[in-house]
Amino acid sequence: MAFIDSIIEEKPESQAMTGNEPARLADWLVLLGFVALCLGAAALGGIFTLPGLGIWYHRLHKPPLIPPRWTLGPIWVALYLIMAVAAWLVWRRRHAHRVAIPMALFAEQLILNVAWPAVFFTLRKPALAAGEVVLLWVSILINVIAFRGISTAAATLMEIYLLWVTFVAALTIMIWRLNA
Repeated sequence: MAFIDSIIEEKPESQAMTGNEPARLADWLVLLGFVALCLGAAALGGIFTLPGLGIWYHRLHKPPLIPPRWTLGPIWVALYLIMAVAAWLVWRRRHAHRVAIPMALFAEQLILNVAWPAVFFTLRKPALAAGEVVLLWVSILINVIAFRGISTAAATLMEIYLLWVTFVAALTIMIWRLNA
């Protein structure tokens, strides 16, 4: 509960000093923008996933750790929402910190996130997807480090995402090795 409180109470320096209502409204609108961006990335990833969910995916040898397909959508939506909040928390600190590089790193990992289902499911290249997911993992780790200097809460949220991508990377590598 303390972590949730820290996210809600984490105010940008500009608001802490002014209490400006239009600035608060703008902050919430920017949060909605980050949510739309991240859910848009999720939708694009879903479009790339669909071509590979048929016979090709069914015939792949998969490790027993694969979660049921029905769980993946809700997990990814939650993670995209977490990413949106993390980016928003960093953006809110833009007046006191240089956020251009951390936000560019965020965009980079988001692009790599969308690329993984394109490589794995659309191109049907598990070996290439294994390499791509390692790049994604490194990109997220760098993003966590960059966010930590601005917002501990944002970095912690991104760590949750990093943990899931660690699992996804392990599964991708196992699928590649089982089907090589």
